Amino acid sequence: MKRHFIGWGILMFFLSTLPVYAGAPLDTVQTNVNKVLDVLRDPKLKPESAKEIKKEKLDAIYEQMFDEVELSRRTLGGHWNKLNPAQQQEFIQLYRQILEKAYIDKILSYTNEKIVFSKESMLSNNQAEVQTKVITSSKEIPISYKVILKGGTWKVYDVVIENLSLVQNYRSQFHSILAKNTPDQLLEILRKKVKGQ
Repeated sequence: MKRHFIGWGILMFFLSTLPVYAGAPLDTVQTNVNKVLDVLRDPKLKPESAKEIKKEKLDAIYEQMFDEVELSRRTLGGHWNKLNPAQQQEFIQLYRQILEKAYIDKILSYTNEKIVFSKESMLSNNQAEVQTKVITSSKEIPISYKVILKGGTWKVYDVVIENLSLVQNYRSQFHSILAKNTPDQLLEILRKKVKGQ
């Protein structure tokens, strides 16, 4: 059940990582969400044959707008500095692929559920939390996005779905691996996971 809600969170995560200018985080999220919705609602991209094109469009948005370094660093916590720069770069790429494998089907199954943007709270001068709700036919799912201002752009570094943090969820998984394995062994485990082994 948690995986289902996380899937919605990742969907909203994509829908809310589109800032193109610095401004109020909620306004930035709300203004730009339509760009991703256009991809998901495009009739030409509805057929199964267009699935890869749709994924490529979403991937380009993810790559441009999401702070992968911040997500990765926060997910690994104190273990981040145990990886050398090359290992950190590989971890960022593998983590991204793991998230895609886990949630892309849920993102692509979006069917016009209503999205309500509630409020924003400034956590510091350069960090904020944007609260939203996904309204389905059966319930409301509260989702909040922690964003950070870097280079004049607000970018998401964590998604919290019904009090379940994406960062904390994966942090516990990676910490348990690193408690028994070296960074190189962690990367090998993630390589196999990405390949479906």
